[in-house]
Amino acid sequence: MKKKGEPGRSKDEIRSFTMSQVKGKDTKIEVAFRNALWHSGIRYRKNYKGLPGKPDIAITKHKIAIFCDGEFWHGKDWNIVREKLKTRREFWIQKIERNIERDTGNERQLTALGWTILRFWGKDIEKNLDLCVAEVKEAILQTKVDSVAAEYVYELIETDEVDSAIESLIAAEQAPEYGGL
Repeated sequence: MKKKGEPGRSKDEIRSFTMSQVKGKDTKIEVAFRNALWHSGIRYRKNYKGLPGKPDIAITKHKIAIFCDGEFWHGKDWNIVREKLKTRREFWIQKIERNIERDTGNERQLTALGWTILRFWGKDIEKNLDLCVAEVKEAILQTKVDSVAAEYVYELIETDEVDSAIESLIAAEQAPEYGGL
């Protein structure tokens, strides 16, 4: 007699039980990545519902959306993996391609909202967690640089120094003329 929570005996029941165990959030890779970010002093929101695609990690202060993707579910090396699928090919091809399309659409929406998107594959997080955290820190630094540059441009606009700043930039980019033979 089967116990409560055990998979049934048919292939369909086993498959159904196995698929029910696949997590959508708080996966091992997400938890490990979040812990590393937290210990680095980076604060975030998890599974932020206020954004398209509900990023696994959202650093709202710097408008950075981070996705921690499983290789199979999000189609890493999809052209190669697609050819290797043996069982239920049509189902998996349709499912993974829908996931890829959805991810692309969410990225477009986030970009239009001014967010920086970072995607990390599960294996990269497992093997190179420090490099992944460093990439997030670099993105944070870049948003700070962009913010300072934007403030400078706004100051120029307010002080009507835009024309002289543009002229000096153009002059700096022009190659010097040489008297030639």
